[in-house]
Amino acid sequence: MPISPYTVTALTRRRTLLGLLPALVVVLSGVYSTPVYAQPKTLDTAYGPVTVKADPQRIVTLDEGALDTALSLGLQPVGSVAARGGKDLPTYLQPYAKEVPVVGVTREPNLEAIFSQRPDLILASPGLEKRVYDVLSKMAPTIVPTTPTTAPWQERNAQYVAALGKEQEMAERLVAVRERIEALRERIEPGLTFSVVRWMPQGPMAMSSKLITGQILTDLGMQPTSIAAELGDRPHSDILSLENLGSVDADWLFIATLNEQGDATLATARKQPAFTRLEAVRNGRAVTVDGQIWSSGTGVLAAERILDDIERLLLP
Repeated sequence: MPISPYTVTALTRRRTLLGLLPALVVVLSGVYSTPVYAQPKTLDTAYGPVTVKADPQRIVTLDEGALDTALSLGLQPVGSVAARGGKDLPTYLQPYAKEVPVVGVTREPNLEAIFSQRPDLILASPGLEKRVYDVLSKMAPTIVPTTPTTAPWQERNAQYVAALGKEQEMAERLVAVRERIEALRERIEPGLTFSVVRWMPQGPMAMSSKLITGQILTDLGMQPTSIAAELGDRPHSDILSLENLGSVDADWLFIATLNEQGDATLATARKQPAFTRLEAVRNGRAVTVDGQIWSSGTGVLAAERILDDIERLLLP
């Protein structure tokens, strides 16, 4: 039986498609099956460009803000520094940290302990000494932010976020914080003055209004004292004498201590006439807050805790 022209054409097309099938399989496999790997990125840091690999797994944080940032993004560092004035991680971050070992303090990291953790990324504090950086950078890419400690706290931590490759996740966390600030602002009496004081064993220091607590309180419509606003890029004033306490008096006085020695000094000061004459004290608006958060913290988790305290203290 002769084969019709239509049958020949159909057979030819079928053979052509069968011949192309292996090539199509290869192409489609490349489109749908080949994983897309994130590329390394280069960041401008205080000590020049630093290239970090995508998705670092063994992160060491040598700054409280860096630790806060990593934990807020669901990451567990393999080492971090102790809280200022303490021997352990900041208390407010401990619930989020799962057995993160302490590898020194911010001003004096334990280089041997850091090396033993085999880091693939080190997030250091602003102002890290060059001699320490030179050693750390030989262990792993080391990020020293270019922003000062008094920069907006979101910007201060932005280079940490970029190094971790979590910009979108952090953007979502920051939106939530901003929305909460806007909601609280509507409930707080406008124009109230505030002062944040870190009470050390040697005495009190006025904290700059450019730190995270001052930034948040200002965003809520409150006004800092002159001494706090005029510190420039200094994070705090010199130690104040009891006679000079009037310079930190305000409608609300937030007193932060870092350890038991600071608590003891504050307890003694509370008995002094210079302290009891403060307007905030007379009005019952001199309150004690966690110094690890209010005078040292920076990050989303710190911001959320500060807002918790403000809501609890100012809006009972």
